[in-house]
Amino acid sequence: MRCGPLCGFLWLWLYLSYVQAVPIKRIQDDTKTLIKTIVTRINDISHMQSVSSKQKVAGLDFIPGLRSVPSLSKMDQILAVYQQILTSLPSRNVIQISNDLENLRALLHLLASSKRCPFPWSSGQETLESLDGVLKASLYSMEVVALSRLQGSLRDMLWQMDLNPRC
Repeated sequence: MRCGPLCGFLWLWLYLSYVQAVPIKRIQDDTKTLIKTIVTRINDISHMQSVSSKQKVAGLDFIPGLRSVPSLSKMDQILAVYQQILTSLPSRNVIQISNDLENLRALLHLLASSKRCPFPWSSGQETLESLDGVLKASLYSMEVVALSRLQGSLRDMLWQMDLNPRC
């Protein structure tokens, strides 16, 4: 007696019954670890040591400041803005941080889909129309303020991860 496709299907079904989805807790742990890594990278940039995240710089109001980030979709929107800013800066200090933000956004999307609440990728473009003019006028200030505020936002996101953020 030949079993052909039926036996193949049964073997595949047996294999798939042992495959498990990645637990939400593990995704949250990976997300928190990456957030801590990015914060450490920002701390390691020498000119960031003496900067206050509460400083006011004219013309940089579009950079998200410190505030509670209650949802995964809002976290993604904020990270998209920061990623757009960092990719516009010519500094070598921010290349790895920008790549880490991309990975962090992917983890947030994975976390959201595991909670059955997928959301579209944010581009960050809608708040950055005047970025070119500001970059020409105050390149160094832009980097310092953006990294300082990013660090504060990441710390807030880390705290929110412990509270199991909503969609």
